[in-house]
Amino acid sequence: MSSPANIGNLSALADVASGTRHVQLICLGLSALDQVWRVDRLFASGSEKIKSLDYATLGGGMAANAAVTVARLGASVAFWGRAGNDAAGHEMRSAFVAEGVDVENFRLFADGRSSVSGIIVDSSGERQIVNFRGLYPEAADWLPLEAVARASCVLADPRWTEGAATLFREARARGIPTVLDGDMADAKVFERLLPLTDHAIFSEPALTSFAGSAKDQSLAALARYGCRAIAVTRGEDGVSWYESGRLHRQAAFAVDVVDTTGAGDVFHGAYALAIGVGLDVRDAMAFSAATAAMKCRHAGGRNGIPTINECLAFMRTKP
Repeated sequence: MSSPANIGNLSALADVASGTRHVQLICLGLSALDQVWRVDRLFASGSEKIKSLDYATLGGGMAANAAVTVARLGASVAFWGRAGNDAAGHEMRSAFVAEGVDVENFRLFADGRSSVSGIIVDSSGERQIVNFRGLYPEAADWLPLEAVARASCVLADPRWTEGAATLFREARARGIPTVLDGDMADAKVFERLLPLTDHAIFSEPALTSFAGSAKDQSLAALARYGCRAIAVTRGEDGVSWYESGRLHRQAAFAVDVVDTTGAGDVFHGAYALAIGVGLDVRDAMAFSAATAAMKCRHAGGRNGIPTINECLAFMRTKP
């Protein structure tokens, strides 16, 4: 097990917040437009109709939310990804610009179709999601790989395999840490990306699908891919990870949960930033868990993402 993070060990993050330290991250993968309905309860089964208490249209997507997280925390970040040259694509681009995310390499394809998700969230903060993943070219030969040299860390989700592999190979060649958001994907996707990954952080469903179980022992079994750290986020049960031949755990921070939508994405973005400034895995896990917990106190995938100083202050109030 790991001992709790020492706030003093997180001084590099405080330097980012004060502007005395500059870091640049690249987040590559899915950007989606989320249509969110708040309800008293989730669908049970079969054909039924339920009443919505509220509705909103918000930017979403794993790597997209991670990029917004990095920007909210106060670091420089570029989002590399694909969408259609349609209303949803332009709405997502505008949302990125409003957050201060670099969108020079968020390409809107004329013949593409943007990814759109429908999300229902119940009164306890749990949710159900249906996602249209979008249609666009798979080729990644247009990515400006020379820009990777300026990055402190790169993150990718598994939705654009060719892009993620291209980015991770370049980062590996330059000695830049790579972080994989291990969401649901075909086994062949992980078999291609994990050998290029330094830090792989799975969701429980994705780890179960790929490794046959989400138990801690599955993390150790995946050490064969050579990642520095293999982790699984467990919601209110915290996060477990395997590093240097040992299993570790970070407890979740207790908060009044309003909405868990995007919590995993926020965790990944905070983790990539923490690794990018040189934190060790234990401290990066603690910082990321705190950032994700703070987001869960608010409705929506991006509402409530804290600044670095807000997160550090929150951590000081917790054991």
